[in-house]
Amino acid sequence: MHVFTFKRLAIVLAVMATVTLAAFGEMGRAQAQQAMPSSTPTAASSQFVGSDTCKTCHEDIVNNFAANPHVNATLKVNGTEVHSCEVCHGPGAAHVESGGDKSKIFVFETKSANDVSQRCLTCHQASMSHGNFTRSVHFKNGISCISCHSPHKAREKNALLIEDTPALCYRCHADVKAAFAMPYRHRVDEKLVTCMDCHNPHGTFRTRQLRATAAGQQVCFKCHRDKEGPFLFEHWPVKTQGCTACHTPHGSTNARLLRVYPVNLLCMQCHALTTNSGVPEIPSFHNQAQKYQACTMCHTQIHGSNGAETFLY
Repeated sequence: MHVFTFKRLAIVLAVMATVTLAAFGEMGRAQAQQAMPSSTPTAASSQFVGSDTCKTCHEDIVNNFAANPHVNATLKVNGTEVHSCEVCHGPGAAHVESGGDKSKIFVFETKSANDVSQRCLTCHQASMSHGNFTRSVHFKNGISCISCHSPHKAREKNALLIEDTPALCYRCHADVKAAFAMPYRHRVDEKLVTCMDCHNPHGTFRTRQLRATAAGQQVCFKCHRDKEGPFLFEHWPVKTQGCTACHTPHGSTNARLLRVYPVNLLCMQCHALTTNSGVPEIPSFHNQAQKYQACTMCHTQIHGSNGAETFLY
């Protein structure tokens, strides 16, 4: 009798274990299905085809794009993570289904300068160097991002420029190109100085898109630190008008990039020979004979002095 009871007990326990395992199995499958994303594409995800699909028609572009920094670009659209081509050109499903209709996708070359720049600023707006582009002179004059940059066929890999500077800048700024051909100039053509050292092409709050103060002296002081001061005796035109009151920043026919030569004619634009002119009078013994025409031979510290208010030392 005991044997029979034990056999029945073993059978009951075995059935209970089987039922319990089956129940846990169903629960596990249900949890797994909840955790896994649905295989049914959403309305947003179905609009995007991926760069592999783009490659079927644009193989050379996609292959070259592998070395481009934009290849790692990602963007979330309604919860869908978009990669590579469609980050910039938008969803490609309609473009593919239409057999390559360009009106079904964002083609940069066919869009207005404003539309192109706004598309690029979707990602680049957060950058400190690009944040003011919509306020820049370039943007207001219809210069878009692809006027200077080419994401696919850049000749200059640095910043994906269509051409190296300063040749790129010279395309529009021909007058500046002429200035850099003058006898006295900043060495921009030799690439010792670049346009971007002084200007931010993407815009600033200052005139001429300068990287520093409107008068420009802070830009100059990056290289000419000995002229910065502060000095006990300041030459006020340097503080109020900046370096460009006396110098031309790009190039000049005069030594030291002076606006006027000889030096005494430059100084006499402010320092008159008569009284009541509002500025220090030129002493009577400075009769403007030849030996007095090089003012800075005596007034050697003309940018500012810690020793003499006449800037003699």
